[in-house]
Amino acid sequence: MYVDLGALGSCGLQRFQSLKTDAVRAVTERFCEAHGPTYEDFGARGRESCREDLAYHLEFLQPVLEFGLLQPMVDYLRWLASVLAARLIPVDHIALSLDLLAAFFVEHMNAEDGAVVSAALGAARKQFLKADDATAPSLSEPWPEVAEFESALLAGQYGKALSIVNQCIDSGRNLVDVEQHMVRPSLYHIGEKWQANQCTVASEHLATAIAQSVMTMGLLRSPPPEPIDKRVLLACVAGNEHSLGLRIVADAFQLAGWDVQYLAANVPTSAVVGQVADWKPDLVGLSVSFAQQLRVVKQVIQQLGERFGAGRPAVIIGGLAINRFHRLAEMVGADAYSPDALSAVATARQLVSGQRV
Repeated sequence: MYVDLGALGSCGLQRFQSLKTDAVRAVTERFCEAHGPTYEDFGARGRESCREDLAYHLEFLQPVLEFGLLQPMVDYLRWLASVLAARLIPVDHIALSLDLLAAFFVEHMNAEDGAVVSAALGAARKQFLKADDATAPSLSEPWPEVAEFESALLAGQYGKALSIVNQCIDSGRNLVDVEQHMVRPSLYHIGEKWQANQCTVASEHLATAIAQSVMTMGLLRSPPPEPIDKRVLLACVAGNEHSLGLRIVADAFQLAGWDVQYLAANVPTSAVVGQVADWKPDLVGLSVSFAQQLRVVKQVIQQLGERFGAGRPAVIIGGLAINRFHRLAEMVGADAYSPDALSAVATARQLVSGQRV
């Protein structure tokens, strides 16, 4: 969902950025004065959680102000509502927090820019309060083994999880299909359980660690491909800690015969550009999970263009934010996007061969 609420110029964006910390502090104080008893059971952590939530509000607000991209903020607010509800915190506090933030920026910015920020917060509030008509993230059709695999992950049973993966491979299914139809849906569902307060953060992290370990064992078992003499560098941009999807993409490229460098999560822009200079890949793949990382991926692509000019390698992007809003690939200067691992490989072949994508 794109909205035209007017745009902040560079000075307005700088002012917004400079006010974010003060806005979070001021609204946290006002919020806790009015609703402190609700958070007393959480102790000092209650105030800190309030502060963190407000900071995330503003992180998701920035793409609305820069790109007119409203839906990711609405999705985030609905996700937060489900988390609060599971912890018996009134979800109407979210709408109130948006109102308080709007009032702060109207007071501390010039009239025109303050109106833009207030309108963006108001649009997010209005859409958030509507019936949830958001489209769920697209996942590959789960296999029957998902329930058993998920149980093994939550129980911390590495051997059981590995056995299930081995059985799938022994039956003739390839690793990337195993990852997309079993591993990824299992971890997505575990994330939903944490969101509903049905499992702990520790359990979720353990499940992810086991899943990545058995994926490595599956890759070692997979038949070696015929090399195609092409290189791909894969990285999650700075701020993106969600690397499992990109890991599946890395496995798909490796099994398709590419030489792969997988840099994993939260890679600084300078490190990506430096590694491209050192290794000289034919293709760069960047993962973007949240809308607030769009400015980072745009900076990476801009810096690659400034450093390598016409010799810049092709750039393909993907991740949750891109999958939901395909036009963003063009807006940040990428050559293509891909919604999943196998299509990433197919698109990459076209890019490096000079075909139109």
